[in-house]
Amino acid sequence: MSQDPGGSTVGDLMSPDPIVVWPDTSVTEVADVLDRSGISGVPVVDWNGYLVGVVSQTDLLRVRATEELWADRSRLSARHIMSQPVLTVTVDTRIDEAARLMESHHVHRLVVVDDDLAPIGVISESDLVREIAEACDDC
Repeated sequence: MSQDPGGSTVGDLMSPDPIVVWPDTSVTEVADVLDRSGISGVPVVDWNGYLVGVVSQTDLLRVRATEELWADRSRLSARHIMSQPVLTVTVDTRIDEAARLMESHHVHRLVVVDDDLAPIGVISESDLVREIAEACDDC
């Protein structure tokens, strides 16, 4: 990571090689992936590997809290509950810009994409909190 936190880029902090799911992955399977992996959201990619949405714990909570959705959960898949369009950044995006995007759009993660809009990483609030804590070690 670069010495100047204001000059850090998403590429310095992101978690590379994100776990992804397909649009037809069942809601139950998505919940299992999040739970087993200890993550709070997952990119949804089409069969070509292109980003089409994101499913978060909040999306799953909405299923659990909505009587009609909960009753129909066995027929729901990622495509039915994913958030779209997805806010994306590149590895060269500055951390301060990524933080502003997350804060202004009230999202907990940004998907890092390559030139073809395929997900290559994720940067989350946890990554930013870790950066803040490490910066404070130098205080």
